[in-house]
Amino acid sequence: MNMIKRMTGALLGVTIMLIPMMAAQAAETFNPFVLASKGPGNFDQKVTATKAALTDAGFEVLGEYTPYEDTFVDKAHVIVVTNDELKKVATMSDNGGFAAPWRVGVTKVGDEIQVSYVNPAYIANAYLLKSDLAEVSESLKQALGEQETFGAGDGLSARKLRKYKYTFGMERFDDVYELAEYDSHKKAVQTLEKNLAAGVAGVTKVYRLDLPNQVTIFGVARKALTEDDKDMDENHIMSVVDFSELKGTPYLPYEIMVDGGKIRALHMRFRMAVHYPDLKMMGSNSFMNIMPSPNAIYKALEAAAGGSN
Repeated sequence: MNMIKRMTGALLGVTIMLIPMMAAQAAETFNPFVLASKGPGNFDQKVTATKAALTDAGFEVLGEYTPYEDTFVDKAHVIVVTNDELKKVATMSDNGGFAAPWRVGVTKVGDEIQVSYVNPAYIANAYLLKSDLAEVSESLKQALGEQETFGAGDGLSARKLRKYKYTFGMERFDDVYELAEYDSHKKAVQTLEKNLAAGVAGVTKVYRLDLPNQVTIFGVARKALTEDDKDMDENHIMSVVDFSELKGTPYLPYEIMVDGGKIRALHMRFRMAVHYPDLKMMGSNSFMNIMPSPNAIYKALEAAAGGSN
């Protein structure tokens, strides 16, 4: 009897010790962006140093561009990278290729330069990946740093991210834009390459990433050709939503996926919302101010894919 009491007591003690650990795990939340560093410095040198740190850490630079400058920020530069882990994970789930390119931003705001990147743990859940991308997180942390995460207040849980939509009637991860369809992967890629090179509808190529199983990801910039097209323009949209002190520059660029002969992209009402989940529906700096943008982006990307012909 004494032995049973001692065993019962020991089990009760272990259970009591595990309760806080289980509660902590259940309460774990994630933010969309990681601030690697911020402070004074030379912008061009910071861009160069960031690229060097990424390549030294085993990342492959796919492309880079300056989406805007002398607007709501002084300067912004985006570097897109990938590595073997990202490419491997991308093949393991439907539409996983959208997570194969990784976005890093260097942003000058006043006298301060911010280096930030998209949080792997956040995207792993939001994009329904079959990996938590822990190795990618560690590689980015070692290469660039990790001061804090930001973009979603107290953060979102894995459970909420894996079924994320901004509100009732809004799109989820798999509610994509269907842009065009061709009889072969080769034809689809050739059409996109041609149209992006021509800047059709103001959409141009930043990078291309070829993955196994006839999947190719393009990263694209979006600049309005006329004032009437401003709702698709990334500078216009980001000037509305990216108003906080810490900038979400690595939201950019937008991805287009060629999967076999099908060309698709994430719906803006999912992609923007999941990267900026704290944006209000109404008021200044809200979704109401970019209400025409989801359709404008669809039309621009569709034209670039040749689907509107």
